[in-house]
This record gives sequence, structure tokens and C-alpha cells, in this order.
Amino acid sequence: MSFLEQAFIYLAAAVVMVPVAKRLGLGSVIGYLIAGIVIGPFGLGFIGGTAEVGGDDIMHVAEFGVVMMLFVVGLELEPERLWRLRSPILGMGGAQVVGTALLVTATVAALGIDWRAATVIGMALSMSSTAIVLQSLSERSLLRTSGGQSAFSVLLFQDIAVIPMLAIIPLLATHGAPGSSDSSHATSWVAGMPGWAQTLAVIGAVAAVGIGGRFVVRPAFRAIARTRLRELFTAAALLLVVGTALLMTRVGLSPALGTFLAGVVLATSEFRHELQGDIEPFKGLLLGLFFIAVGSTIDFAYLASHPLLIAGLVLGIIALKAIVLFAIGYAFRLSRDQRMLFTVALPQVGEFAFVLLAFAAQAGVIGGDVSRPLIATVALTMALAPLLFVLNERVLQPWLGQCAETGPHRPSDAQDDGSPVLIAGFGSFGSTVGRFLRASGIRTTVLDVDSDRVDALRSMGMEVYYGDATRLELLHTAGAERARVLVLALDSPERTLELVRLAREHFPHLVIMARAFEWDDSHELLDVGVTHVYREALDASVRMGSDVLGVLGFRAHQAHRAGQKFRKHDEESIRALTARRGDRREYVGAVRRRMAALEELMQIDSASRNLDADSGWDSQTLREEIRRRPTLG
Repeated sequence: MSFLEQAFIYLAAAVVMVPVAKRLGLGSVIGYLIAGIVIGPFGLGFIGGTAEVGGDDIMHVAEFGVVMMLFVVGLELEPERLWRLRSPILGMGGAQVVGTALLVTATVAALGIDWRAATVIGMALSMSSTAIVLQSLSERSLLRTSGGQSAFSVLLFQDIAVIPMLAIIPLLATHGAPGSSDSSHATSWVAGMPGWAQTLAVIGAVAAVGIGGRFVVRPAFRAIARTRLRELFTAAALLLVVGTALLMTRVGLSPALGTFLAGVVLATSEFRHELQGDIEPFKGLLLGLFFIAVGSTIDFAYLASHPLLIAGLVLGIIALKAIVLFAIGYAFRLSRDQRMLFTVALPQVGEFAFVLLAFAAQAGVIGGDVSRPLIATVALTMALAPLLFVLNERVLQPWLGQCAETGPHRPSDAQDDGSPVLIAGFGSFGSTVGRFLRASGIRTTVLDVDSDRVDALRSMGMEVYYGDATRLELLHTAGAERARVLVLALDSPERTLELVRLAREHFPHLVIMARAFEWDDSHELLDVGVTHVYREALDASVRMGSDVLGVLGFRAHQAHRAGQKFRKHDEESIRALTARRGDRREYVGAVRRRMAALEELMQIDSASRNLDADSGWDSQTLREEIRRRPTLG
């Protein structure tokens, strides 16, 4: 099979399977692994055969995706950000990686496996999946909770810890990887040098990356940016990554180490975002190929012949990591619900484990009899990761809510204060509504699912209670029977709809005022009978547009009137279009007609206004400026 045919099969499998996995909520990494399984020797057999031509070339290209990933990780490690999160990163992250690695290493060594292989296995299994965890937390609006932030800090430490791990693995090697030759050593600049000279060469290469990145690369990128040729900047970014990787291989170091250091050096440069944007597509594609190749190596014949072994490894690893994570959450005083979120977020093994295991196999540290069950185990723990989040939401958190526990973190601490307003969710949106009502003398009962945020707001004197507002018994306890208004300010459209249906069934007298994010959310809320829908960005966006008109010379009242008219028309459009969204063609046509009608209406209104009558809205400075220059209105 030719190289082009191989490339076509890899890309076709990714294009088909990744959207399916995303739709099922499994994430892109699982999609790539499934694609590899489908086209691999235990699926359709398109790749993985011994007579395969071009496969090694594709794998070399795919492995370079790991190098690019670490360059992007380095770009994201801004010193200011690291310093701000230094305590949870070093404390929680260090405890998780070191604690898990030591426990796994000791357990594996006790089973009779060589200590070098046990060390690699311990390091690999201490990793968690950054892609899956961050995606799952973001989809559930949990990333900003204390448990979510703690998980993010641990993931950040793991990303950094990969670098020394990759550097340690060659030191553990006692013999070359099977099938390796001495050609790689022949191309090394340090081959044949005495130990002290090799050490100096390594230090010099690392220093060259740091100094060159600061004093050579930045001026070079400035010169390239002046050409205004996007493709040249992209070529320069790729040249930087390839050149740094090549330098590291010439002195006997991992290319990933060099590109990571280059990324860190450029993390504070003005080209950071441009570099990240240019590298990201290549990184994503090559990483996808890497994970497809990993999926194709999962030996299902081995799984079928050793089901108890694989099941034991999967459950054992998840249980061991969960114990470590729970202990860390307890030591760092996370509340019960946030500790449980932290625990279920990270017990899977991550994509970096594939990198470490593959690198160790190439270096000859571990053999195929060890890597085969481990690769399958890693893939299965990643596949179970989304299910652990569902388990936390549907089983663990409700169970915690039923536990009879005293103290500030008990879930059922809401009470009926006789407040006319219930507010579900007290993030940035809900807290603004709550503060406004409190300042206006209106009592409110606030429910929020983040216990740490509840404690912080209580310390400020606010009446906030911990609890999941989608639980019927909690709404009864909070006084929903006697309240008049229910304000929904939740971060999740799905939970908002769930609460709307619950409230309309059991408390039909409540006036429901719901937060929405997009037009689709608004349509769904209107469909279930909510008449008061508020898109969170609408008011701020319209106010900014009105201010833009003012800067351009429009009179203050004219800009204000235009903003009010636009907002009213937009809200009317949401309601008018809700009934038509089932027919996409009719829906798009109606949107276009309403946009044209709005533009015509506002232009007619602007032309017919008596601007002098509105001059009282203008400041003295603006009136003087208007006299000096013509307006655009």
C-alpha cells in the first residue's frame, strides 16, 4: 500500500469517527482511538499488516505531533499564570503525580517486573487526560468551581512533568529498542565524546534554545511579521519547531524537551498567540494520526484471551488514583462535593501515557508483553472518563445531598425565608441580579451548587444556600410554594431546561425568568412556555453598539433610541422565529427578511428625528464637538 493510500485511510477514518465520538460525548481523543481500532488489524485490516508500505513514514510524521503539542504547552505556560497558581500546581499537582507514580511503581515492582520498567509504568499511569477532563468540565460549566480549578492545576503540573519524564526514560534504558540501528548515534554530535563533553554539549544546547529564543527568534519574527505574509510566518513557526527538535536530537536529548523550552521562552512574547494559531492545526492533525496509530495497536485478541486481567487493571488503576485524589482533596480542604468532583475528574490515564509508553518501548525499557495490556488499559480508562462524570452527577452528588452531615457544607441547608424571589445559580449573572434586588430592598433566597462559592458569599453577608436547584425537595425547602418569581441564572442550558420543566409541573404559579446564551437556547425556553427570556450578552452588546455610535458622532439620545429599537426588534424576532425553526430554509428566509426590515426601519427613524430636540441628552463636551465636525448620522 502506497504512502498516499495510507494517508487517505488515516484521514478518512478520522473524519468519520471523530464527529461520531463527539456527538456521543466521548471527546476527540476517543474518536481517534476508535478510528484506529476500526482500520487496524483487528478491525477492517487496512493498516497494521506486516507487508504494509509507508506505515513507518506516517508514524514518524504522527509522532512529530507530540513534539508540536509540547511546544504549544510551553507557549501556554506564562510565568504570571504559573506564579498565580503556584500553590495548587506544586502542591496538588506534585502530590498527585509523585504519590500516584510511587504507589504504582511499588505495586508493579512487587509483582516481579524490573524496577526500570516499573518506574516508567508508574510515571505513565500518573498522567490524566487533559483533553477529556477540560472538555468535560467546560461542557458542564464546572471549570470555574474550586474542584474544576484544582483539576486544572493538576493537569498543568502533569503537562510540565512530562518533560523530565521523557528525559529520564533514556537513562533507564539498558539496551536498544528492537530493530534499532546505530544510525541515530552516528548522526549525533556528541557520539564518541567523553562524559563531561557530552554534559557541556547538552547544557550548551539548552542555553542556546533559551538565549536564541529571546535575542534571535523574537527579532526574526518581527522582521517576518513586517512582510505581512501569513504563509511565511507559518513557515517560520514550523522552522522553529523542527530546528529546535533537530538540535535536541543532535545532542542526544528528546526533541520534545527542546520544543517545550522554546515554547516557554516565547510564552511572554508578542507573537505567542500568532505562533499558537499557526501551529495548532498541524499539531491537532498530527496528534490525531498518532492516536489513530495507537488505537490500531490495541490487541483485541489479547483482550479476549485475558479479560479478567484487563478488567482488573482498569478498575485497579482507577481505584488507586481515586484514593490518591480523594486524599489530596481532603488535605487541601476541598468541600465534599468539590472533592468528589476533583476525584472523578482525574482517575483515568491520559494521552501522555501513550507517548511515554511508546518512547519507553522504542528505548527498550519495556517490552511488548508489558506494553500491550497497558495500552489497552489506558484506552479503556479514557473511554470510561465521561461515564465517571455522569456517575458523579446522577449518583454521587445526589447521594451526598441525602447524607445527614452537619456543618457549612451540608447540601440541604436551604430554608424558607419567606422571600418572594428564588435565584438558582449565583455566578456572575445571578449575583448581579441578586445584588440589584438586595439594593432595591427585595429579599431573595439564593441556591448555588458550588459550596466554596456559597461560603465565600456568606462571609460577605449574603443569604446564599448550598444545593442543586433541580432537586424538587430542595425547592420545597427553599419556599417555592410561597415565592412569586424564580430567576434561573444557571451556567448550563440543559440544567436550565430541566429546572423549567420541574418548576412548571410542581409550582405553576411561579413567574419564571430565565437566562439564555444563544438564540437556540432562547427558542428552547420559549418552546417550553417561558415568556421572560434574557440573553446574557444582548444588553451589553447593544450598549456597546450605542457607545460606538456616540464615538462616531451620533447624538446621545439618537444612539440610545437606536439601541432600544434594535433590542425590541431582536426580542420580537426571537419569539416570531421560534415556531419556524423546524424548517431551516423557512427559518433562514425569515431571518433575512426581518434583518432587512430592521435596517430599513432604523434608517427611516434616524432620518425623521428632530436632532435638536434631543440635544439635552448630549454632554457639553459632545455638543461642542458636534458643532466642530459633521456627524455620520
